[in-house]
Amino acid sequence: MTAQTSDAAKILHDVFGYARFRGEQQAIVEQIARGGDALVLMPTGGGKSLCYQIPALLRKGVGIVISPLIALMQDQVDALRQLGVRAAYLNSSLTSETAREVQGQLMRGELDLLYVAPERLMNANFLGLLERIEQSSGIALFAIDEAHCVSQWGHDFRPEYRELTILNARFPTVPRIALTATADTPTRREIVERLSLEDARQFVSSFDRPNIRYRVALKNNAMNQLQDFIEKEHANDAGIVYCLSRRRVDETALKLKALGFDALPYHAGLDAATRAAHQSRFLREEGVIMVATVAFGMGIDKPNVRFVAHIDLPKSMEGYYQETGRAGRDGLRADAWMAYGLGDVVSMRQMLMSGDAPEERRRVELQKLDALLGFCESTDCRHQLLLRYFGEAHPGNCGECDNCISPVQTWDATRAAQMALSCVYRTGQRFGVGHLVDVLLGKETERITRFGHQGLSTYGIGQAHTAAQWSSVYRQLIACGFLEADLEAYGGLRLTDGARPVLKGEQPVLLRHDAPPVKRKSVREGRDGKAREPFVGANEDPLWQALRAKRLALAGEQGVPPYVIFHDSTLLEMMEHRPGSLAEMARISGVGQGKLARYGDDFLKVLEDQSRKT
Repeated sequence: MTAQTSDAAKILHDVFGYARFRGEQQAIVEQIARGGDALVLMPTGGGKSLCYQIPALLRKGVGIVISPLIALMQDQVDALRQLGVRAAYLNSSLTSETAREVQGQLMRGELDLLYVAPERLMNANFLGLLERIEQSSGIALFAIDEAHCVSQWGHDFRPEYRELTILNARFPTVPRIALTATADTPTRREIVERLSLEDARQFVSSFDRPNIRYRVALKNNAMNQLQDFIEKEHANDAGIVYCLSRRRVDETALKLKALGFDALPYHAGLDAATRAAHQSRFLREEGVIMVATVAFGMGIDKPNVRFVAHIDLPKSMEGYYQETGRAGRDGLRADAWMAYGLGDVVSMRQMLMSGDAPEERRRVELQKLDALLGFCESTDCRHQLLLRYFGEAHPGNCGECDNCISPVQTWDATRAAQMALSCVYRTGQRFGVGHLVDVLLGKETERITRFGHQGLSTYGIGQAHTAAQWSSVYRQLIACGFLEADLEAYGGLRLTDGARPVLKGEQPVLLRHDAPPVKRKSVREGRDGKAREPFVGANEDPLWQALRAKRLALAGEQGVPPYVIFHDSTLLEMMEHRPGSLAEMARISGVGQGKLARYGDDFLKVLEDQSRKT
């Protein structure tokens, strides 16, 4: 073990309270600590922050962290200060007086880490200040968080990220580390090119989140389905519900609140003060459900989000992966639940096509949407499908997603597919699913009569199947790429080139039977044996309640979120091991020297009091 490795391990234990590095954390820390550049792709909850925080403490000078969101900066700084690390942030939320004070600390060499927004960093005066800092107390590193924001094809594109290449030109000897949890291969190439990281060492961790259970349900009154999901599985948990529109957010939040849940809306249509207040409650209180558009989430560092639900289809696999990745950051069991229907697909396609984006961008976005639709309809393991999209192999079925827990039955739908495709062709490739199903079932509607479709060869040939079954057939044929929605015809379906072999009988078609609702697996089941069910039984345990109450009280006194004091996983470990001394408490994961000194006695007293009562 080198001296550098030994020092890094000591900081990891003494400051952050962890016994060992995870995955490639140690290699990344060593790469930056010795002055090299790095591109780090690591899933949410994988420990990206440590990859630049520890080198910043190892190297001379201050670590400059570029972050796109104010909330992330404040959370990170709050957490670091709890550990005794000299950290601060500079952004538009500060008063001019406070900003001057932070800049004074920076100039005097009194900071270990400084978080800044990219707009602030690119300010000519601030760049000049950094050049003076480099010559005096030194700059340890530049960390570019959420690096996928540099990509014009990404779902979180930030134009100002394109200008960060100036760091390489102005500070060639300062190591840079770019980090993201979401980047497919094209986005990865763009990050390298746009940030001049051609010579950087790339660290690509597995994108798999084995503690997240993915489930996709066919939409059938999404509000009732959401209510059932939360009541049965997450009645007292913090969670996020994503909706496509602001109106849908407001309606859903009101309905959940009427049902007794502590639900809050969040979208760009709310004033800044309301958004800030709702975000603060979500972060600082227990059991709050945030109902939001995609305006909420990036950089939200709340580790005990137990579920993420989508009642509308996301725009892409990257968006879905990042949004669901906000669940279970503490490594404990979490759920990603989504309800979707064919209407979602048509609406999303219309939204993408009606925008002002160039044709090339629209085509890319439609391809991404098609990939997500294929994920929804597939009968394969959800973990395998996600990893395959990001170019990663998966060792086998996860045994935990809906398709693995209740394998989907398939049926030979070749003949039905031919009927469905022929009906699209015979009606002129301009009608939606409802009309097509009516034709196949031989219904005598006013619309069918008006267009003369009762005289078609496909009229009434599909009576062996129900309307619901035909809707399922059409939905899956779109997912398979045999049909597409003609957006200029208001969502009417038309054939793709892939339909020809099916119609000619050259290609068989296997489709899924819509699966029944999935039953939740029992406690502590899981393929890796590591992910634990966090609260089954714990919510009724007086010790768990007492530990959380103490954490909440301490957080309230200091005005920080409860998880900044200790994560749920740390409290669970206290419950399991029942430390009786500060020395034993120090062995609990997440209890560093700073937190041991600050909170050790408080939590030992809780453990002692509860031990007396039992």
